[in-house]
Formats: sequence, structure tokens, C-alpha cells
Amino acid sequence: MRNTSLFLILIFSAMSLKAQFQKATAPVAEKKEHWRTLHDDKVLDEYYWMYDYFGKGPDSTSVVNYLTAENSYLDAVMSNTKTFQENLFAEMKGRIKEKDESVPVFKNGYFYYTRTEDGKQYYKYCRKKGTLDATEEILLDVDQMAEGHSYYSATGFEVSEDNKLLAFGVDLVSRRQYSIHFKNLETGEILKDAIQNTEGDPCWANDNKTIFYTSKNPVTLLSEKIQRHTLGTNAATDVLVYEEKDKSNYIGVGKSKNNKYIFIVSQATMSSEYRMIDAAKPNDAFKVFQPRMKDVLYSVIPLANKFLIRTNKDDAKNFKLMECPLEKTEVANWKEVIPVRNDVLLQGVEEFKDFIVINERKDGLVKLRIRSLKDNTEHYLDFGEPAYSANFGANPEYNSSVLRYGYTSLTIPSSTFDYNMTTRVKTLKKQQEVLGGYNSADYITERLSAIAKDGTKVPISLVYKKGFKKDGNAPLLLYGYGSYGASMDASFSSARLSLLNRGFVYAIAHIRGGQEMGRQWYEDGKLMKKINTFNDFIDCGKFLITEKYTGKKHLYAMGGSAGGLLMGAIVNLAPEMWNGIVAQVPFVDVVNTMLDESIPLTTNEFDEWGNPKNKDAYFYMKSYSPYENVEKKSYPNMIVTTGLHDSQVQYFEPAKWVARLRAMKTDNNVLLLHTNMDYGHGGASGRFDYLKDVALNYVFLFTLEGISK
Repeated sequence: MRNTSLFLILIFSAMSLKAQFQKATAPVAEKKEHWRTLHDDKVLDEYYWMYDYFGKGPDSTSVVNYLTAENSYLDAVMSNTKTFQENLFAEMKGRIKEKDESVPVFKNGYFYYTRTEDGKQYYKYCRKKGTLDATEEILLDVDQMAEGHSYYSATGFEVSEDNKLLAFGVDLVSRRQYSIHFKNLETGEILKDAIQNTEGDPCWANDNKTIFYTSKNPVTLLSEKIQRHTLGTNAATDVLVYEEKDKSNYIGVGKSKNNKYIFIVSQATMSSEYRMIDAAKPNDAFKVFQPRMKDVLYSVIPLANKFLIRTNKDDAKNFKLMECPLEKTEVANWKEVIPVRNDVLLQGVEEFKDFIVINERKDGLVKLRIRSLKDNTEHYLDFGEPAYSANFGANPEYNSSVLRYGYTSLTIPSSTFDYNMTTRVKTLKKQQEVLGGYNSADYITERLSAIAKDGTKVPISLVYKKGFKKDGNAPLLLYGYGSYGASMDASFSSARLSLLNRGFVYAIAHIRGGQEMGRQWYEDGKLMKKINTFNDFIDCGKFLITEKYTGKKHLYAMGGSAGGLLMGAIVNLAPEMWNGIVAQVPFVDVVNTMLDESIPLTTNEFDEWGNPKNKDAYFYMKSYSPYENVEKKSYPNMIVTTGLHDSQVQYFEPAKWVARLRAMKTDNNVLLLHTNMDYGHGGASGRFDYLKDVALNYVFLFTLEGISK
């Protein structure tokens, strides 16, 4: 049972709200007439001018002024909570072990790891030769490299086959446009070679002087070309080896785990295609593995004597595993290894010299299935919890019999295990240390099922602290995503303890549009079935109220990006259900964004949302798009976050949405917009700074519950 003082605080929350949320005058965005006419449908978009920042047109200054005014308004409204935010930030930061080290990963004769230091936001990327007792080499001091930058992201660390050169990507703006740089690991020199506007994905050929990389369209940010660079040459002369003509496809390049092949992958939502060369012959022309087939996805896993293919060919909705000879890769030569199963989603394969490990999902949970390549004997790893997340860890060594995997749950901190596939012995290598005396036995996790309006059972994972009383008075934060087939597995968060320790229940709604229950689960929550995603989430909320895990006055919802679209939809469909909403970088202007092919990601995602140039798709999108459906009615308390440099969901979507909500809503509830003027989609790059945004969102929720410390 929650303590008496907290219970009294909840009863008198209305009095606390008056004391904590300060009155201030909200900014009023200017309205400018702009009409969209399509399919004989004429729509006024009075905030269309907010698109202008990156175009640097006449309204770009007005955009910044408006976003700044909204930030000032948020500061004024939340002014009495600043000390609470600072204390909460310190509390969450205090659970993080500042001086720490990752579990070393062995590759090509070296152990690679990162380590962090007290007070530092970033890390050192290091290695030791042959043994962990060897002298440490600091390959990159990212703490030092990030000095003077408000945002700094380093990625794509790839060492040449001779272990002498390091290639890596750097993004200073948070728009995922990486420049690739090279370091001589023998001399410490950063080479003059620099390649701009890439995905940050360098891939070494076996000659130690050639790399392949993905270059981006500077406007749409689409991955359009694979290019080849030779060290010591001007990047302007790099050779184009592949150009993707289909703007609905993402492309990338990478080397196989056995170091024999370099693959170019082109994939859309519904089809894919691989190209390949011998990694020792970088100047060869890429050969198509199997030409793309309509509505067929496939991925390639090279073994010593054959290729494995994970595919949904022949209506294998949950995917099956096939194989083909090394020299005969066309589909006519594919043979079935593991058939499709209606109740099991085959998610991926990790290959080794003598084993393969198949990542499967059944009843919403991941199973790891180990098969010997010598005799085809099999067994499964057992995890033994009702709700958890398990996945492959870093396994770069092909000639290994040890599988590294990660495991976590709502109560178990992130854990790294090594599993010897020969002896079947499991070894815990590291578990995330939570400072301050965390005890998992103090918390309880449950797995429930809500019934959606069409009769579908929707899983819910939830966690709360012992002493929770199921009487409808506890605050509950319901999280959801429900898009792109992304499964929201139950995982641990040390920051979330600040919610649980103050009486909150935390729940994840595993709604359609994700892939928790198989591929059909995804397909039933996209395109012309997208409304299922929103209804599922609302029905999960209703179920939690009916079962008295919470009540309407204490139910909150959170989602980001496509999950922010979810937030926008549910406040239009069922505004009365929620006391507060946290919408993070929300994709809320669906129709307008999907009509603009100059916006990053638009053309890649026609198979996810539809193309509004198609009349049926247009009117279906318009029926749920949050921005299109704002009405004169009461809305719940809301905090909306965005980043000015966001490349995934542009800043103007949440800005326009908030402006229209301000103009239309009939309530006196709090509506706040926070724009981070330095960052993009993922927020701050430092390992502590992001907690300031978490603290802001949590304090917003706490204030609505009358919790002031």
C-alpha cells in the first residue's frame, strides 16, 4: 500500500496544481492563409508557414521567434518546479555508474570496449591486443572530441583487416548526416581523407585501403548511392558503384561476418534486394544475389559452404529459413530449411562456423534457438520471466562457439551473457549497476491481456513497486508505439524508478502495428488498418481502468515519433480518458508530410502509411491525422517535445499541431511545447544531458498528480 502522505497528496492534487503550474500568457501563432486542394478536397492550413526554417525564406525568423516564445512560456508555467526538476535530474543521474566499462568484444586478435569516466558525458573507445592484461590503446577519446560542441555523435567504428586503420562517422548537427574520417592507429594521426554527407557506415574491403559507404541526398536525406573510396584520394573522385532509383527503398552496405563478402542491401517495406562482391576484390562489379520480387523480403547469411536466406517468399508471412549454394543464388535454387509457422515469427539469424542461432518470437516473447551445423541438433535458451527482452549481443567472431546475448526485463537491469553453445553453460558477464541500493525484489511485473473492440487480445506488460493497491487511485503511465513492425519489449530503465518509487504504475501496450505477435500483428496496424493501432491503445487504457490499476483522473499516456502520432490520435478520439499526455517528437501532420517528397523519409514510407496522391489513402490518412482532426473541444493536459534539427519528424509538425490546439481547445488544461534548439530526433548526445528532458516530462506528470518532491 502506498504511504499515507502520498495518498493525501493525491487527494489534494488540485490544490497543488494551483500552486505549482504558474499562470502565464501562452503565445499565439500567427495565421496565414494557405489552401491545400487535392482529390476535390479543399483544406485550410493556417500554420503552413512554419515549414520555412530550413528553407531560410521570409518566415524563417518568425519560426524561431515562435518556438522561442513557446519555450519561454513553458519556462514560466513550470517555473515553480525548477528545483524539483534539478533534484530529479540529480536523482536519476545518481543511479548511473559514472566510471564504467563495457564488456570487451573480441575481434580479429583484439578486445574492443568503451569506458566512461566520472563527470564525463561521452566515452573512450579502446582496445587491447590478445589479452585483457595487455596495454590499453585509446582509439578515440570522444570526450575530448566532443568539447566545444552542443551535440556530438560518433558512430560506425570499423577497423581495417590489418588492424592499423580506424574509420568512423561524426554528426555535429543531429540530422544523421555523418562525415567519415580515418585514423592511423599506429601513429595516432587523423588522415586528411574526409567524406561528407553519409550514413556513417564505412565498410572496409580486405585490401586495407578501400572503403564503401552510403551517401545521402542533402535535401531529402535519402540514402541514394553506394560509393567506393580509396585512401589518399579526394572524396570528390569517389566511384559510384550503385545508385538506388526507387525512392521508397533504403540502402546500405556492409561486410559479412566471415569477412568473405561485401553486400549492398536495398529494402523497402515490402521488398528487398542484395548485391555482392568478394571482399578481397573491391574493384569488381557487384552481382545481384536475387533480383527484387514483388512483395518478397529476403536477407542473406553467408556460411562456409552455402548461403542461408530469411524470407517471406510464397506468402510465408512469419518468414522461413532457406538455403542455396554459393554459386547458384537465384530463387530457383533456394531450398527450405525451417518452414514458416503461424504462431512463430522468425526474426533473424546469427551465424557461426559450427552453429546458427535463430531469433524467434512466440506469444510476444523472444526465444533463441540454437542449431548445430554438424548434426542439426537443436535446443532453446530458457529465460523464465513473464515479460522480458532478449536479443543478440555483439558477436563479430565467426570462428566462435560462444553466443553473446543481452537480457533485461521491467525489473532486471540490462545484462550481458556469454553462452557456450557446445557445453551449454551460461555466464553473466555484466549486469547494469544501479547505484543507490536497487533491489529487484521490491518491484512486481505482470503480463496482462486487454480485449480490443474487434475482439483481439492485446498484451500489456506492466511494473509497479510492492505495496501498490489496485483500487483505481494509483497514477499509471501507459506507453505505446505501434508502427513499422517495431516490437516494444519489456526492458529496464533506472530513470523509470523515479516514477515507480513515487507510486506510478508503468505499462507498455503491445498494440498492433508492432510485431510482438507476428507479422500479421504488424500488417493489421498499418496502411488502411492503421486505426487498429489507436483503438488498441485506447482499449488497453479502458481495461486498466476497469481492472482498477488506475482511474481516469490518474491515467497518463506517452509515445514518441510514430508513437507521438498515437498520442495525437488518442487525444482526438478519446480526450476524456487521459489526465495527461507526453508526446515526444510526434509525427502528427501525416497528410502534409506524406505529400511532400522533399521531406526526409517520405518516399521511403509509402508502404507504411500510404501515398496520399491515391484518393483512398488520402481520405483514410486524413481521417486520423492528428493535425487534421483538432476540434473545438476539451483536451487533456499535454507536454509536446521536438528538436529544431530533427531529421525524422521535422520540428514544424509538433509546432503546427500545438498552435492549432491552442486556437481550438475549449479547456483550461496545460499545453506546453518544448523545442530543443540544438538537437534532433534523439535528443541530447551526452549520457547525462538527456535526463534533463526526462526530468521535465516526469515533473509535468508529478505536478498533475500533486507530487512536489
